[in-house]
Amino acid sequence: MRIAYLDCFSGISGDMFLGALLDAGLPAGVLEETVAALNLGARLEILRVVRSGISATKVDVWVGDEKDLPREQVSHEHTHNHSSAGVSPGSPARPNLARWGDSPAVVRASRPHTHRGLKEIREIISKTKVPPAGQARALGIFRALGEAEAKIHETNVEKIHFHEVGAVDAIVDIVCAAVGSLALGVDEWVCSPLNVGGGTVECMHGRFPVPSPATVELLRGAPVYSSGVDAELVTPTGAAIVKTLCTRFVPFPAMKIGATGYGAGSRDLPGQPNVVRLTIGEALETQPAASTEIPEDTIVVLEANLDDLNPQVFGYVMERLLAEGALEVFGTPVQMKKNRPGMLLTVLARSEDASRLARLVFGETTTLGIRMRQERRQTLVRRSVAVQTPWGEVRMKVANLNGTVANYAPEYEDCRRIADQHKIPLKQVMQEATRRYLEANSKDAGVIEKQIPRG
Repeated sequence: MRIAYLDCFSGISGDMFLGALLDAGLPAGVLEETVAALNLGARLEILRVVRSGISATKVDVWVGDEKDLPREQVSHEHTHNHSSAGVSPGSPARPNLARWGDSPAVVRASRPHTHRGLKEIREIISKTKVPPAGQARALGIFRALGEAEAKIHETNVEKIHFHEVGAVDAIVDIVCAAVGSLALGVDEWVCSPLNVGGGTVECMHGRFPVPSPATVELLRGAPVYSSGVDAELVTPTGAAIVKTLCTRFVPFPAMKIGATGYGAGSRDLPGQPNVVRLTIGEALETQPAASTEIPEDTIVVLEANLDDLNPQVFGYVMERLLAEGALEVFGTPVQMKKNRPGMLLTVLARSEDASRLARLVFGETTTLGIRMRQERRQTLVRRSVAVQTPWGEVRMKVANLNGTVANYAPEYEDCRRIADQHKIPLKQVMQEATRRYLEANSKDAGVIEKQIPRG
């Protein structure tokens, strides 16, 4: 099995990931053709640079004659200390060795970003000649970003308007990352623990702590740490790529190394090479024991018996609990004292949410007591893959067991929305979504997408 390992000892961003793909052997033409297919007036500049003694590939996106100074890896304290790619802050300017593309001309940080919603981005990508598997992966990355932002702002993902990631350069980064990662023909993407950095960063909404709220939400369930560097090392775009590609987070996996690539960040950092390393190889038959274990965590189970609650209220309470972060909510018919029929309300919650959800149950129901207990559970690694049907996008839920697909199913709400909108049978939408997923999967095993376990 061909695996790819992302070593994020200095974090990861969209442009760093593209640089690593090229440095590991991806032909530059694959990305250049993808940029041309987007028809957004952008082009790539691909340079050879050195970061703390390590030679790496640096990728920049140009729109016309302007290049954004990216938010990637820039703490608030260093907002005005950027240098051209390949030039260390405080050192004499030296020319870059360009491997592809033109030499730097004009760099402007003031070009305004366009705010685009998921619908607009979906339309841009769907109208291109990018292969369907690449479109699906790119939309999966954008949906991961949108879901993280929606949770932070307490709104619907379709109402989210991307700021930094709605700009042309970010769209190029994400679509190129999707197409390039598929072109490598990798069966499984694996990631190291991520160095997220520290300090603060200037965003559209103001000054945020590092890692940003979106990055924290995207990396839920992933191992992270900070080496103390005062910079944003993992950006939301980088986190979304990792979340969408990687199935597990482990130290360097057992493999026979075939290729290695280094993708450079925007500037040099004191004391560490500002690069992400991509290693590609054949997995050895003897894998570490941890790689075959099913992920396990601890949850809190809340239970309450209800025999005098209006059934309409019961349904409302279930919806409220799910909206407030419950992992699962269900009711079981029970026979209670004095032969009264009742319902057993069961709520599965994360430990940090249990008390808050218990207060909600007390406030919304007639119960006088709630039983609470901790339970261990094993969960398959779950992912979400966007597939295109004749009527619109449908998300497929995919579950992995030891790197192999164990279950897959179309997202019910997506299918129901399409069936209602187009007045077609629900089962027809579900069957077509499943067929499209299987068709794409048979063409390229790498189309299976989303990785970090969720509740």
